[in-house]
Amino acid sequence: MQEQTPVITVENLSKSFPGPVVALRDVTLDVGAGSLFGVVGPAGAGKSTLARCVALQERPDRGVVRLDGQNTAGLDGRRLREVRRQVGVVDPRAKLQTERTVAGNVAAPLERLGLDGPVRRSRVGTLLDLVGLTQRAGHLPGDLTEGQRRRAALARALAAAPSVLLADDPTADLPAEEIGGVLTVLDRARAELGLTVLLTTNDAGVVRRLCDDLAILDDGTVVESGNVLSLLTTPGSQTAQALLPDIETPRAQAARYDRSADVVLIGFAAVGALLPEAANRFGVDIATIGGGLTRIGDTPVGRLRLGIRGVEADAALAWVAERGAHVTRPADGPRSVAA
Repeated sequence: MQEQTPVITVENLSKSFPGPVVALRDVTLDVGAGSLFGVVGPAGAGKSTLARCVALQERPDRGVVRLDGQNTAGLDGRRLREVRRQVGVVDPRAKLQTERTVAGNVAAPLERLGLDGPVRRSRVGTLLDLVGLTQRAGHLPGDLTEGQRRRAALARALAAAPSVLLADDPTADLPAEEIGGVLTVLDRARAELGLTVLLTTNDAGVVRRLCDDLAILDDGTVVESGNVLSLLTTPGSQTAQALLPDIETPRAQAARYDRSADVVLIGFAAVGALLPEAANRFGVDIATIGGGLTRIGDTPVGRLRLGIRGVEADAALAWVAERGAHVTRPADGPRSVAA
């Protein structure tokens, strides 16, 4: 994978509040240009504080936030306002102006920038099309569903043409049937506008659908970070535990086989063909006795518990591991291999 140039760099960021409450502890991460980066963690992990620091709405106690390589620590006044405009911020707690139409809400940032009417109308029309609300342009926010209001807020955050979109828990408290619409807008914003998107969430489904890279935040500390697909095969990965199907197999069932092993398979070829080819090549029977399949973005991923019968069971598992599968031994059950 080609390495991306960081658009957002966070270096040793720490932030406390009266109490004292330590919200962030030496947080360091890089968000590459054009990526969709997720900051994941439970409530109280520090996600929103990190988002406000990156958006330059909150000053850290220590550490640095760089946007396109620029150290933002010493900015103030006009220069701070200019750099803030590079970051579009959407927060589900921020409300639309109830007395203005959807189009009027999206136009508000452009009015503050002094853009003339034709330019404003063109930009608003483009953004309403992006978020799927063209037919709702003349409606008031009270006439919309919560998911539609969330999409209108995304359009408003994009109005000033930022280079970075920061979405703090964008699907929080949304009905399940409306989450997909919001996630589609985030994906389109990255793909069609060339934005870098940083989002926070505690929803594994959001990460599975959208994120290229992530950082897991817990108690203000980054405990794991990197490319999502790469982390899935990292031993002890918390990302794998959070995103992949659980494996629950009765010990008696695993005991019916000569060997058992847990495997993570990534990609169409691995999920569709690797295990049947291993069975044919080594003359063994391979059965799936636990786990399942999911998708990370458009990539199929399997986390499976296998039962293998045959004298070449170990050789078959080693061959699968050599071809990129992550193979480990279950905590309980017959002896297997680790690779």
